[in-house]
Amino acid sequence: MAKSFHHRILYFLLSILMLGCAATGSNSNQSGAEKLDPLVPREEITKFSEQSVNEPLRGWSFYRVAPYKKNTAYRLENYQGRTVLSANAKKSSSGLAVKLKPRPSQHLWLEWQWKATGTLDKANNLDRYADDAPLRILVAFDGDQSKLSMKDKMVGELAQIMSGQEMPYATLMYIWSPNGQLNQIKPNSYTNRIKMIAVDVGKENLGQWRKHSRDLTADYQAAYGYAPGNVIGIALLTDTDNTKSDTKAYYGDIELKYKPFLKSNSKN
Repeated sequence: MAKSFHHRILYFLLSILMLGCAATGSNSNQSGAEKLDPLVPREEITKFSEQSVNEPLRGWSFYRVAPYKKNTAYRLENYQGRTVLSANAKKSSSGLAVKLKPRPSQHLWLEWQWKATGTLDKANNLDRYADDAPLRILVAFDGDQSKLSMKDKMVGELAQIMSGQEMPYATLMYIWSPNGQLNQIKPNSYTNRIKMIAVDVGKENLGQWRKHSRDLTADYQAAYGYAPGNVIGIALLTDTDNTKSDTKAYYGDIELKYKPFLKSNSKN
């Protein structure tokens, strides 16, 4: 039981949320990403649409979930008239991340497009043993670590011991949820430092490009009940390892934009 618990902690609290883990050698080649120093924060998120399919993916670091898990294959593709990132998951789980220079969350919006070609019928994001999703985007926030509960501090300490890197204070995870309600905020099974928000659900809109614009401050306050700290990283993940499933999905450009005069309307 302890071994299983530690593996799951590694899965959600290390590899996904460190936003700084990068593979080397063959793992980097499998991801299609260039070799970067994952500890160096970047100014911006590199757009997929401005890159060439004939070159390695720029601006993103590959992260492996665990040595015993297969990697999801990420590739730049010319798809429907533009360059996008494809994610081909075959009973696999790995992702891409960008560590960012800290920036204020107030008036900061996350905008992106994505497309799921198939849902995961066996997946359930409230069940730690069936928690898969065709599409996920994560936003990491800084904060006052002294305000964390003892349990969450212990989780963070375990993460740092196992990875050598500090876990973000809090994370919003936007997902295409296989089931549940639209805009439902779902807790993580292990820690209150991760909150999932279902922005697409089930088979509705399957096979269509979905465009989302989210007010990060409004979503954070709804999830955590207080104002957020600085944004420090972005990651994406397509995972099918728990349900032993296969799927293919697409990510369009992911952008952070300041909109000081725009009233929040994140429910889209």
